[in-house]
Amino acid sequence: MTSAPAAAPAPPLNRARRGAGWPRKALERWGLLAVLVAVWQAVASAADTLFLPGPFEVLAEFREIWLGGPAQQAFLSDAALEHIPSSLLRMGAGFALATAVGVGLGVLIGLVRSASDYVAPVLEFARSLPGPALIPVFLILFGAGSGMRILLIAFGTVWPILLNTIEGVRTVDATALNTARLFGIGPVRRLTGVIIPAAMPKIFAGLRISVAIALIMMVASEWIASNNGIGFHLVQSQRGFEINAVWADIVLLGILGYALNAAFLAVEGRVLAWHRGARQTKESS
Repeated sequence: MTSAPAAAPAPPLNRARRGAGWPRKALERWGLLAVLVAVWQAVASAADTLFLPGPFEVLAEFREIWLGGPAQQAFLSDAALEHIPSSLLRMGAGFALATAVGVGLGVLIGLVRSASDYVAPVLEFARSLPGPALIPVFLILFGAGSGMRILLIAFGTVWPILLNTIEGVRTVDATALNTARLFGIGPVRRLTGVIIPAAMPKIFAGLRISVAIALIMMVASEWIASNNGIGFHLVQSQRGFEINAVWADIVLLGILGYALNAAFLAVEGRVLAWHRGARQTKESS
């Protein structure tokens, strides 16, 4: 007696639910943006002023300035190829320098608790100085080249990284440190295997804040004595009374900020995957 052929397995329920739920997720992610664009258009139409163009006028100007190139340039215009890479290179260099200084100095201060008594007043004074206000000082000290802009970006960006690193190192679980000592683990291995990994969540919190600050400092550093960069293009558009171009530059900065934050979150998710897994295990137990 032959058995009846087995029925085809039904698609997994979770997969079906994920497929059915994507319109809701898209609405949750982009619905507010669509509402804000509609409000922008309504306000611009009601105001009827040159200083507040509508979003579609701004997008048209954005496409003309930044996306008006041929296909072999990935549709990037000559202005985009001239200004965007130079700005991102300065920002990346300044952010890397701030990360190296902030993490290195923060670990040192966090380990030597008595050091904070000496450096705390200096840190509080220095971090309260607005970076853009220091542009004339940096111009005098370091000239008008890219090096000055990188140092200015690093100066304005380093503080969240430094302070979060200090806090992260100081709040490492004492039980973990004592256990490492009992097992004969040396200072260097304790630093690299216990202290820094335990402080990574706070370090990454500081890094994420600093990404946004680095973008702001990048633009500010290109306002004066510069001949390229997004900040330079923004100032030139303002001086030429090209209002639509000013708004297009602002939209570009918003897109770059969103993209940089998304990239940073992706890196953070991979690096701190162990931390999330450990936290979920602790919460479920």
